[in-house]
Amino acid sequence: MKPTSTITVSSVLPGALEPLRELALNLRWTWRRQCVDLFRSVDPEVFADVGENPIAMLPRISAGRLAEAARDESFLARMRDEVGDLRTYLDSGRWFQRTVPEGMGTGAGTSPSIAYFSMEFGITPTLPIYSGGLGILAGDHLKSASDLGVPMVAIGLLYQDGYFSQSLDRSGWQQESYRHNDPEQLPVQPLRGADGEQLTVAITLPGGREVDIAIWRAQVGRVPLLLLDTNLASNDEGARQITDRLYGGDHEHRILQELVLGIGGVRAVQAHTAVAGVPAPSVFHLNEGHAGFSGLERVGRLMQAGSSFAEAVAEVRAGTVFTTHTPVPAGIDRFEADQLRGYLDADESGLSRLIPALPVEAALALGIEEGGDVFNMAQLGFRIAQRSNGVARLHGAVSRAMFQDLYPGFDVPEVPIGSVTNGVHRRTWTSPAMDDLVTKAMGAVDVSALSDWSALATLTDHELTETRDTLRADLVEMARTQVKESWLRRGADQAELAWTGTILDPHALTIGFARRVSTYKRLTLMLSDPDRLRRILQDEERPVQIVIAGKSHPADRPGKEFLQQLVRFADDHGVRHRIAFLPDYDIRMASVLIAGADVWMNNPIRPEEASGTSGMKAVLNGGLTFSVSDGWWDEMKDDDAGWTIPTAAVDDQGERDRLEADALYEILESRIVPLFYERDARGMQRGWMTKVRSSLVTIAPRITAARMVRDYVSDLYLPAARAAAAFTAEPALAGAFTSWKEDVQAAWPAVSVSSMMLEGTEEGRAATGSEVTVVAEVQLGGLSEEDVLVEAVVGPLADDDEIIEPHLIPLQREQDGRWVARVALPFPGEIGCTVRVTPQHPVLAHRAELGLVAAA
Repeated sequence: MKPTSTITVSSVLPGALEPLRELALNLRWTWRRQCVDLFRSVDPEVFADVGENPIAMLPRISAGRLAEAARDESFLARMRDEVGDLRTYLDSGRWFQRTVPEGMGTGAGTSPSIAYFSMEFGITPTLPIYSGGLGILAGDHLKSASDLGVPMVAIGLLYQDGYFSQSLDRSGWQQESYRHNDPEQLPVQPLRGADGEQLTVAITLPGGREVDIAIWRAQVGRVPLLLLDTNLASNDEGARQITDRLYGGDHEHRILQELVLGIGGVRAVQAHTAVAGVPAPSVFHLNEGHAGFSGLERVGRLMQAGSSFAEAVAEVRAGTVFTTHTPVPAGIDRFEADQLRGYLDADESGLSRLIPALPVEAALALGIEEGGDVFNMAQLGFRIAQRSNGVARLHGAVSRAMFQDLYPGFDVPEVPIGSVTNGVHRRTWTSPAMDDLVTKAMGAVDVSALSDWSALATLTDHELTETRDTLRADLVEMARTQVKESWLRRGADQAELAWTGTILDPHALTIGFARRVSTYKRLTLMLSDPDRLRRILQDEERPVQIVIAGKSHPADRPGKEFLQQLVRFADDHGVRHRIAFLPDYDIRMASVLIAGADVWMNNPIRPEEASGTSGMKAVLNGGLTFSVSDGWWDEMKDDDAGWTIPTAAVDDQGERDRLEADALYEILESRIVPLFYERDARGMQRGWMTKVRSSLVTIAPRITAARMVRDYVSDLYLPAARAAAAFTAEPALAGAFTSWKEDVQAAWPAVSVSSMMLEGTEEGRAATGSEVTVVAEVQLGGLSEEDVLVEAVVGPLADDDEIIEPHLIPLQREQDGRWVARVALPFPGEIGCTVRVTPQHPVLAHRAELGLVAAA
């Protein structure tokens, strides 16, 4: 019989337990295991049933159990301890406050504040607004910013359905489904105004169509995360669906999401600043190009206040940081220019109705590629931000080559794109068992703040072996459960799945491989020679097992085909006890898989992996790295801490795959497997554990998100804050800089190096260790000496006679009008020299910004 009505029955939290809600609503609990243990102890079964989500758990606990906990003095004491610890954490000074006192280095009266925009945030599975690496990186960034005390507010979207849940059909083909996110079940609260109502902002689409955007707030330690939501009754159905799914829909849907994130995000930050009574951000950090429209919104606001377009762009650029995450052009959002032109919706005077006072064509010019038909969000990011970076040293170099055309006249090394290598949040990704070892060796300190982890070298073979065995056993247990559940969803009968309870061996060498399944990551490289792989897996004396996870984007058919190929291999009766694919990879699964793997394998096409962070997490747990020299491993690779798959120097991709697969098999068979199974007289893995200790001591301290955030603060945030503060302190600076730039651009065709000569050589020869004098005649075209930088460019010559690894030596103007510099010649060989002129101004962060250069 069907009910005529339904009612939701929820338990009421006793007053004595109200502090549990305070703990649940600050996501700091996600990286404090004592707090997780506290929630679990309330009702372990319910806690597990709701996916370890305290917000969803509290209403589902029986009234009797809540009453019992409210009388339990031992439980109440633990709860009070956790509340006290949280409040101390929130109130105490941290690294940022010690390093950057009030106003230090900014010229302002307060320390800088940062607004951090990202399309996704991977903080916890209980807030499912992430898909993979970009989101996990953003989540770790917030956690470490909180730990370090960096004043930050983050901005993202609250997706109704989040990213898809993955399952497989009987053939191994990926299936996607979506789960609805009910805000009442999430660790978020409405951001309320003085009247107690939830705050909203709005954007106006063409035709006067108003889209209301509700603001929710999640608290990540000290960092507020503002989440924007268009699923409101006041919106039409189309507008309500803007924030429905992460990376779902077509180009139009993506544009709408990015307009909400960028434009709505700036308006949400303003609303939050007003109600929270905190300083307005002086630095805006765009984590990928998705939030590029935030820069246009800020330009429009300055123009409403009276600035010209050029002045507003200069001021916005000064305080903006842009991080690019892809070395692959196909990974960049590119939209039809006419499509964006329609959304910016120019009025009869050419100004946008979406962003008041913004001139549409001038704004579009910031992102339009050559040809005028395509708007490139990465190009907008570089042009709206004065400081930009890739996410590993190699990725920075690749990005400089990719975007060299934005800075004409400058060689690739001088393109103003730096790098900050990604990192991972140690407390989130270090398993409790390994964390106990770290604490034993280094004491109860925040080791993320330390660069010297040499104390971990004191960990014994026995301690490491015991911990690694525990973590590997946990992975095997989890994998068995996941494989069985996957087969049940694929249509298998319970009776035919007894074999899933015995797959994998808790004592065998275990390789982990988990990441987004896209073609360049080469999931199936390990299948290049399936018979050879079978022999490796099936070796009875020295078995190898591989645990794999990862999702392919719903629209990525080649990625799905790779995934199906792998699953079909893993389904084979002969190897299914040694290789397992675990569907629906998420943070919770990752924490077990990454910790339990002895070796973390990564084999992308070099240099198409921007950074990669999954292998970093394995390092923190005593896992060893087995990777192509790409991403972070390219700059940190160490034969004492892992193994590097050599890159084949051939152009044909098929042949390259074959050669690199052969190298992968060879290293696995001849070096990794023998070392893992080598035992001394006491049965200890002395050689293996020596390598583990080396990895923990030399690699681990360099891959923490704490190091990453400190680098952002020193290399990008503080310089951006100082630049932004200069505009605030000198209201006329924007106008003066704009006029200067116009004068320089007008005069530049007449700027030249009319002659250059070297004095101190004899027929083009000089002795090693001697000095030569560079003398140049420079025409400034009416500009002053203060407007330009005249430099000698000196360095060895490559085979094509190009100067490589150049040294830049400033020339000084002498009384006779000549420009002169003395150059030491410390090394023998062919040395090239030329002279060039570039503009210089205090507002410029890099000589290549204007793309103006005159050379001899």
